[in-house]
Amino acid sequence: MIRSAVAKDADAICGIYNHYVENSIITFEETPVPAPEMAVRMEEIAADSLPWLVAEADGAVVGYAHAGKWKSRCAYRFAVETTIYVAPGACGTGIGTRLYQELLGQLRQTDMHVAIGGVALPNDASVRLHEKLGFRKVAEFFEVGFKFGRRINVAYWEVKL
Repeated sequence: MIRSAVAKDADAICGIYNHYVENSIITFEETPVPAPEMAVRMEEIAADSLPWLVAEADGAVVGYAHAGKWKSRCAYRFAVETTIYVAPGACGTGIGTRLYQELLGQLRQTDMHVAIGGVALPNDASVRLHEKLGFRKVAEFFEVGFKFGRRINVAYWEVKL
């Protein structure tokens, strides 16, 4: 089941996200995010009238996706950056695809024009997901991130809504 996230989901969302904070390069945060901070982030997305979705399986949150402002300048107001995370045990089950499809579908019902997804490289699964959903690679920045003692490239994919 995919539904809009609510404040009580912050703990479960942190459980998913903090796994990647502590164990991967796919997020550049380096310290776990506490649930109250995640709840604030969720409120900020809601205040911008943008979707934050969760996927549930057997009553547990197993993934989430949201859209946020691409940049704060007014002229960027029709562009969003998308984010998606799936619980490690739920990867490869199709939940990520369904979540992302629903997110893009909801964005298409708004006046948003472009969705942008950033990917820390290498991340073949994320690249395949974006391209399967019609995103095309538009940029790559070399060695702009540094985590776990290594320099990391970041690439961006976009799709017109």
